[in-house]
Amino acid sequence: MQDRRKFMATSAAAIGLFGAGLPRVARANIPFESLEAMPASVQLAPDGYPRTDIWGYGGTAPGPVLRVAQGARLQRQFVNSLPQASAVHWHGIRIDNAMDGVPGLTQDAVAPGDSFNYDFEVPDAGTYWYHSHNQSTEQVARGLHGALIVDEPDAIDVDRDEVMVLDDWLIDPETAQIFPEFENSHERSHGGRNGNLTTTNGIYDRMMTAQRHERLRLRLINAANARIFGLGLAGLEGWIVALDGMPLPTPEPFTNTLVLGPGQRVDLIVDVVAEDGTSAYLVRAEDGRGTPQVTFQVRGQASLARRPAPEALPPNPGHMINLSGEVTRVALEMSGGAMGGMRQAIYNGEMMSFRELARANQFWAFNGTVGMTEEPLAAFDRGQTVRLGISNDTSFPHAMHLHGMHFREVLADETLGPMRDTLLVGSDQQREIAFVANNPGDWLFHCHMLSHAASGMMTWVRVA
Repeated sequence: MQDRRKFMATSAAAIGLFGAGLPRVARANIPFESLEAMPASVQLAPDGYPRTDIWGYGGTAPGPVLRVAQGARLQRQFVNSLPQASAVHWHGIRIDNAMDGVPGLTQDAVAPGDSFNYDFEVPDAGTYWYHSHNQSTEQVARGLHGALIVDEPDAIDVDRDEVMVLDDWLIDPETAQIFPEFENSHERSHGGRNGNLTTTNGIYDRMMTAQRHERLRLRLINAANARIFGLGLAGLEGWIVALDGMPLPTPEPFTNTLVLGPGQRVDLIVDVVAEDGTSAYLVRAEDGRGTPQVTFQVRGQASLARRPAPEALPPNPGHMINLSGEVTRVALEMSGGAMGGMRQAIYNGEMMSFRELARANQFWAFNGTVGMTEEPLAAFDRGQTVRLGISNDTSFPHAMHLHGMHFREVLADETLGPMRDTLLVGSDQQREIAFVANNPGDWLFHCHMLSHAASGMMTWVRVA
């Protein structure tokens, strides 16, 4: 299987790099800007604590914000200066399969000291991110992630556009170093690796300034391994305008707590309504109270009055889903974990009891199978409409991420929810998503609680 996948990945990479409009020789000579993964140290903990050793793109955590215009090409030479093999996944981008960055499925992992050229078009405007997809539980927890912003052709009517990468870190409170146990069986079998230090753009107590009646676009990205952020506003009023990069047809007033699972994003347009000389906040819910995630110190006044409600962001093309025609149905049943009812499952082709699986540090199954399989969960013809039912028969929520395509949730009345790429499925919930299988290739479908993915919750689909 590895030989087959290696051949497919190598061939597909060549097609992706050289088949996009330029002669092969000319394209091969184009120098790509470097995106280097390297060890570094940063000041994550408050002043007075030591710097924390991390792995970061460009030596920072998060990595540099990559910005590109809608429809343009993103070209980066990934250079691996880490002690482990790695690869880069471009989360939420409808991408050529060879560029998706999944070792064993779309490419070989990039060995230490080697490089790989990523070269692809970005068809959809919005808020996306990039992160390691090899030994992700460790590499993402060490800092290997960053924001990818695809700008609309025309500027949006806001005063400022702020990217906010939300993360948590599990660090030793004495040394400020990252706890190095990334295969902890309790984390794998329960809610995943949750940190004890929460940051925004790598800063634990993010402070900014703003003016009263200033209008901000806040791009929020949950880059944590497992933490589910419950977010609210204080001294800010606004609207949700996009989820997972995909614009809503009508901005929705932000009135309650917003739940953001691992891998999910939200774009807000907010007005600063706090008085001059006070503060406004993006807050997270902890133990029933609001804790500041970002503080905006209000200094001055941008205008005497607020402007009208914003218009919807321009829609991204090619996302129509029609459930009235021929539809293929697929079922995915989640089982396992602590306090679950799974008695046995197939692992590496062998039926094992839950106790045997636990000894192998594997705890979760999709449709009775732990981890990746030789055959896909399902294979689709290109253009096929799919309804995929998800049953979460476990005691924990799971953030299910589909690579390469976007989906809409099928609601109880058969209407469709907003376009997304990551769905947070609660314990004992039954949910259903619909998508058009319009992007050829082998695509991963997994839980973005990364400890869960590493201990069983990964599968894949094929589009031919």
